[in-house]
Amino acid sequence: MELGLYTFADVNPNPSRSKGAEAAERLKHLIEEIELADQVGLDVFGLGEHHRPDYAASAPAVALAAAAVKTKNIRLTSAVTVLSSDDPVRVFQQFSTLDLISNGRAEIMAGRGSFIESFPLFGYNLEDYDQLFEEKLDLLLALRDSEVVEWKGELRAPINGRGVYPRPLQDPLPLWVAVGGTPQSVARAGALGLPVALAIIGGEPRRFAPLFDLYREAARRAGQDQAKLKTSINVHGFIADTTEAAADQFYGPQAEVMNRIGRERGWGPTNRAHFDMSRGPNGALFVGDPEAVAEKIIAHHALFKNDRFLLQMAIGLMPHAEIMRGIELYGTKVAPIVRKALTDSSEEAKATA
Repeated sequence: MELGLYTFADVNPNPSRSKGAEAAERLKHLIEEIELADQVGLDVFGLGEHHRPDYAASAPAVALAAAAVKTKNIRLTSAVTVLSSDDPVRVFQQFSTLDLISNGRAEIMAGRGSFIESFPLFGYNLEDYDQLFEEKLDLLLALRDSEVVEWKGELRAPINGRGVYPRPLQDPLPLWVAVGGTPQSVARAGALGLPVALAIIGGEPRRFAPLFDLYREAARRAGQDQAKLKTSINVHGFIADTTEAAADQFYGPQAEVMNRIGRERGWGPTNRAHFDMSRGPNGALFVGDPEAVAEKIIAHHALFKNDRFLLQMAIGLMPHAEIMRGIELYGTKVAPIVRKALTDSSEEAKATA
């Protein structure tokens, strides 16, 4: 199982200094976080696309390209690319370029996005929300599969025998579909034979496990090669030297973000008691010391049989030094425990087969 991180590059939406200076510092710290993740042996780093004052990453491919020249092994992915409000040609070109700069480490994680600001910003009608994603995903797949493209849809001008460049080093360029728990989205990814990344930010994760069964069944019915299917769970969490420190450091920034978003969406406010319950064995938060987080990752792998696990630690205004320590512990303490446990269990399964 691949282990990695993702973030949205949060910033203070109302900083005491200029917003440019605030974003410049956050992006500098972001590159340092990706560098460290690479140095401690993590497999993947994802960067989300947002168009709001509380996030600095509206152009993930640009920031990931900056990280590509400072890293050697870690895979670099969007998390997510809001495909519905972007142009698939530009998305493909940007991530093909990232793939070339990184020597074949780029990935696209495409989704419909958890916010809607990009739709009016780029002139799209929210009434076309579902159709936009379906059409643009179809076009992105056509771009990935063929150098010269013939494509026609209803919401975008057709492409008649045009070449799209540059071509990526990887063939095909890895493309994941990000979903938030909607069965139809999971089934669509399975039917297309695309890897699927499931975001779990609340509730009991075990309730989401049947979605991966649906994914695999949809792929089987569509005649997709089961060996090519991949799954990821993307969650919130934090690692510190002690479980108490992890909880104390993470609660404030994470709660502030969830309450801010909750006010926009009509959710009830969170509190420390709810937070502490969520970081228990059955909750959605992966918060604790390295041993506690590793045990929870291993337990959920047994439940989901997932190929990838991505942790969002840099949420809200987490101090950079605490994030860096968390990344160090993730790579040097958590990852070895998880990898050994999964290797041992795999060898045991082979021995009893």
